[in-house]
Amino acid sequence: MTFLQLREKYPDFSYNWYKIEENENEYKLSFEFEIKGLSKFNPTWVIPKKNNIKPNKELLENLVFSLGMTELVSYWKITCSPNVTINNIKLTQEQIDWWKKLYFFGLGEFFYKNNIKTNMEDFMSMSTGTKVLLKTDLNEEFKGALVPIGGGKDSIVTLDVIKKDFKDNLCYIINPRGATTETAETAGYGENQICNVKRTLDKNMLELNKEGFLNGHTPFSSIVAFSSLIVAYLNKKKYIVLSNEASANESTIYEEEVNHQYSKSYEFEKDFNNYVQKYIFDDIHYFSLLRPISEYQIAKHFAKLPKFYKIFKSCNVGSKENKWCANCPKCLFVYIILSPFVSRKDMVDIFGEDLLEKENLKNTMEMLCGIQRNKPFECVGSRDEVNTAICETIKKCETNHEELPLLYKYYKTTKKYEEYKNNENTYNTFYNAENNVPEHYIKMLKESEII
Repeated sequence: MTFLQLREKYPDFSYNWYKIEENENEYKLSFEFEIKGLSKFNPTWVIPKKNNIKPNKELLENLVFSLGMTELVSYWKITCSPNVTINNIKLTQEQIDWWKKLYFFGLGEFFYKNNIKTNMEDFMSMSTGTKVLLKTDLNEEFKGALVPIGGGKDSIVTLDVIKKDFKDNLCYIINPRGATTETAETAGYGENQICNVKRTLDKNMLELNKEGFLNGHTPFSSIVAFSSLIVAYLNKKKYIVLSNEASANESTIYEEEVNHQYSKSYEFEKDFNNYVQKYIFDDIHYFSLLRPISEYQIAKHFAKLPKFYKIFKSCNVGSKENKWCANCPKCLFVYIILSPFVSRKDMVDIFGEDLLEKENLKNTMEMLCGIQRNKPFECVGSRDEVNTAICETIKKCETNHEELPLLYKYYKTTKKYEEYKNNENTYNTFYNAENNVPEHYIKMLKESEII
């Protein structure tokens, strides 16, 4: 069925309840969502206890309810029901507008790929209950950082930059896999400094996806944000240190507001902090350490950390097998951005083959560098960074009298090469002033010589 047919057949969606269960070892968080006339959904989270802290019950309830609001959109998108009811909990109109903004822009790729024409006013109406969750004022000490680990080069660079604060840091991993666990362990973090959380999707959603109901990308980084807030609070961490770079702000679709990375953007980061400080509590600061810098600078620093070469993985296609698939846009982007700094031999050792010799990736390279107007729907750098990295690698090859790889031979015949070959590389001294990085962490970026 189409978007409009599904909305007509299943007009009502509800967030029925959330539940917090606790034993001596862990917290179990459960939620129920319902598409009336189709299915109920019960996703869960399990968060281990790392200490004996007794949480403020009202605050924990507010945090868990908010996590449920981020989970909601994954189930709502199955039918895009026009009427959403939040049972029991009351939200102000400002809060409703905040959540609708996150859902609308966070689903930009989903709407685009499913050819759904809608707007922020009409895609959803929301009604809420009567119980008010009030902001909590705490008089407690928070110290150190919670660092979400994705297993790619970005979180590795973050851990390296803030290593001076090692003893006060806690690594945060959702559904651990090889690369995430090995990243934390290789950076020196033991079991007591790693919080492994288990998130489980409802099987009914997965079955409905197979049956052909609507499916697509959701703003996963907003789930990371609200879940990390819970884990940071339960472990009294003052900062949540993300690894989202400046290029996350760039739209995927040329001259449209469709950004695969919306919930990694600076706009979401600001919105999130404003929401938490107004409606939940004041004690934790969420920011991206890498927001001031570029993918180019991140790659340059990562190249200095060879002990992570065989460990890091950020390929979504190969994530379940903890490998690079060597055929997707993410793999090719990482290969391109690292190539100015890492030898061809090491690149082949990392990926298992030379991606720049693969003719089937020519179309992907065109999307990454802007020969084609739209970028791939992946977490990749800006078009400008890609062109700069390609030209720097070409210069390196020619200086060393090395034969250019297949894709770069082709690139040299394009207008993009003519446009960029003589451009000054501004990324070595790049600094993005639109960031929320505290001065303590800016100092560490400077000490690491990234900025």
